[in-house]
Amino acid sequence: MASHQTYRTMLNNVPSARLDNCTTSENGGTHRGRGRTLLTDLYNLNSVEHVKVTRNSHGQPVGQEARLLAGYSGIIARNANMLHIKYESWHNMPDSNKNQALSNIKERFALEVSDAYIKKALGKKWRDHKSILKKEYFKKPISLEEKLQNIPPGMLRYQWEDAVRFWNSKKERKPRLVKKLDAFSFLTLRTGKKDGTPMTSEAAEIMEKLKDKKVEYEATASTDSSVNFEDIDNRIINEVLGPERYGQVRFQGSGVNPTQYFGSTSHQYMPSGSQSQAEVQRLKDQIRCNIHIAKLGKLAAFFKKAPLKVLVFSGATYSERR
Repeated sequence: MASHQTYRTMLNNVPSARLDNCTTSENGGTHRGRGRTLLTDLYNLNSVEHVKVTRNSHGQPVGQEARLLAGYSGIIARNANMLHIKYESWHNMPDSNKNQALSNIKERFALEVSDAYIKKALGKKWRDHKSILKKEYFKKPISLEEKLQNIPPGMLRYQWEDAVRFWNSKKERKPRLVKKLDAFSFLTLRTGKKDGTPMTSEAAEIMEKLKDKKVEYEATASTDSSVNFEDIDNRIINEVLGPERYGQVRFQGSGVNPTQYFGSTSHQYMPSGSQSQAEVQRLKDQIRCNIHIAKLGKLAAFFKKAPLKVLVFSGATYSERR
């Protein structure tokens, strides 16, 4: 667990916006005696003082205190002593670590939002932090020894060495695993423009989710012989495109489901789709169609031997694209 001095250093390194503070005591009473609170002030709160964070009807934190919560959550997510970056994904992070991070936040905040919401937010910030470290410190064109010596601020040597050695071993075994998913990799590339960029921002989000899931399954497949490579494509598509269609409301942020947003009769009414949403749906249909073609005709091998032909779903018909 991080020392007091480590926390103080981390807090001081974060730009602090002055926010109106509302603190609550253990008996439930609230007061505003402390005035405005900075991120650096959170460390000095006594045991009976907490910053109260309210929520809206969708269970999301609101108000200026929500910004303070987000800033502090980012600090916790970057704490390698608590949430180590060596894990392949947030799902692989031990529950004990997640609970420790949640408890640390609750020591300073009186939360109306759910524990699940806080953990989900921590996971997002942890993934972003890990991605930045990989880009700025690991993916540089330098030797492995140089990478091991290039320790990011706030991390101990053994923590960084564990992460670098894990990423390096994953990089070495990647070609063998990617080869088995060539068809899937090709399909994700075909959902963009000619220059390879996604057609819409939502398309980009879907492609990012597909890639993240692919990484998770690659890691699992390398250590678990029960994972069937032939079934990986379908599992990834179903996880990313299936539940998302009915389990959340687009543009309404994290944690909002159709029942919360539209009420119990949400299945009877949905807002009219924008051009962007229609494009995303077309992309989903195209991906599902191409996955089916790939399984039946071994699409990956075909593309190496014949001119490119892809069946594109449009409305109720299929057309051929060369």
